[in-house]
Amino acid sequence: MGRRAKSCDSPPVSKPPRRRAQRWAFAIAALAVLLACGARTGLVAPEETDAAPHDAGKDVHDAGIDVFDASEEDALPPIDVNIDIPIFTDCPDAGSTLVYVITSQNELFSFYPPTLAFKKIGNIACNSPSTPFSMAVDRLGTAFSVFSDGHLFQISTANAACKSTTYAPDQLGWHNFGMGYSADSDGGETLYVVEVDFSNNSKGLGAIDTQTFKLGFVGAFQPDLTPECELTGTGDGRLFALCLPGNGSGSTLAQIDPTTAKVVGANTLQVGGPNQALAFAFWGGDFWIFTSPGGSTTVTKYDPLTQGETAVTTLGSTIVGAGVSTCAPAK
Repeated sequence: MGRRAKSCDSPPVSKPPRRRAQRWAFAIAALAVLLACGARTGLVAPEETDAAPHDAGKDVHDAGIDVFDASEEDALPPIDVNIDIPIFTDCPDAGSTLVYVITSQNELFSFYPPTLAFKKIGNIACNSPSTPFSMAVDRLGTAFSVFSDGHLFQISTANAACKSTTYAPDQLGWHNFGMGYSADSDGGETLYVVEVDFSNNSKGLGAIDTQTFKLGFVGAFQPDLTPECELTGTGDGRLFALCLPGNGSGSTLAQIDPTTAKVVGANTLQVGGPNQALAFAFWGGDFWIFTSPGGSTTVTKYDPLTQGETAVTTLGSTIVGAGVSTCAPAK
């Protein structure tokens, strides 16, 4: 769930279900997930860390939120962060799950939000002359990272070991893409991807089958999203895109219907800017956003309930991808 800065180097569309139906669907899905996760590797919080947090608690912005105006046909409501039903999970260690990040310097780190601690797992040696562009992590602790040359690699979150996949670059004409997992209604999970163009609006939402490594098209975003977006998902089936503008500053956090690619909600954030390295992940009810114009990375915590943005720590490398299990806590 990340991308490097620009300066470096269908199924049929149907109306999204109403929210009440979604709640029951998520309840059924979450109950099914009780049987799905099983034992995982590489997901437990570290006992010690070797990269201490800095500048904890520095307030950046208490962002306002746009209120939906029914008189404006194109207006979007804010993203939906309310969970009105219990979310059941078979992940008893959910509070100990980690966010994983990958850097343009070919490093893999874990990040534990409650302590703001980074721990280096190792250096990545994938068979590519290129560098990482984005990353996502499944429930088993397996990471998939697309590189700037379009190749997709499988990376262990336990020891940073890397191996090639059979994914053929440039499927559907998509060379680069952001990526993130979200839970399915049947208790599984899907690796979603968002096309990144840098010059035109994103072509839309897709999904990669990690058994066949075929890229399928879900649909064009409705309305359009800017060229530089990333994805993260949740264990209750929600999918979010964080998009940088072509010019100006700030970013847009959009909630996406994963079955139609329709944008169902959006919040405006101050963090981010054009051509920055970008990655983000959802953990514990908050969004953890990693941005860098090059060089060190700033970690910003975004609370969708208060719409507050707070810079919480830094890392002296350029984070270009982030991934988190859908077993991570929802709040």
